[in-house]
This record gives sequence, C-alpha cells and structure tokens, in this order.
Amino acid sequence: MRKAILLVLLAVGLTACQDDARSERAVTGGVIGAGAGALIGGLATGRAEGALIGAAIGGTGGAIVGAESGYGPGYGRRYRQSCEGYDADGYPVRYRC
Repeated sequence: MRKAILLVLLAVGLTACQDDARSERAVTGGVIGAGAGALIGGLATGRAEGALIGAAIGGTGGAIVGAESGYGPGYGRRYRQSCEGYDADGYPVRYRC
C-alpha cells in the first residue's frame, strides 16, 4: 500500500514538470482516474487484483479524458454572424442574419 501511495505522489509531483497543458491534463486525469479506479475496484471485489484492474482502467480513461478536455479554439469569444448582400443601388452591405 505504501508503494501505491508513493507512486501516486510521485506522479502528481511530475505533473508540475510538464510544459504542455494537454500533457499536463492527461497526466493529472490519469492519476485521478487511477486513484478512483483503484478505490472502486478494491471496494467492489475486496481483492488487490480488482484494485489493480480498476487502477489500469481508470488511469487509461482518465488520461484520455484529461487530454481531450480543456478550452477549445475561440473559448470565451462571441462571434456575430453577419450576412452580406447588396442594397438597392448595388452597394455591398452587411447585416445580421
């Protein structure tokens, strides 16, 4: 059990060394997922094998979700949709759609 706690603390400490935000989110998600999976797997089966399987599944899922989460392009921006047309005299105009 001490080894597992030490590994979790080491993994959390290594997340501070990441420069890329996406990989940082992946590592953090993997650590959180592995911890939650180990807890759920251990409680559900009552055996160490269940905790290891839960940690593997939770870590993988957490890393995938963590890497793909975050802010997408244009986060916080509001774009107005505008349409273009021509007025009665043939001049181009923009108006809200």
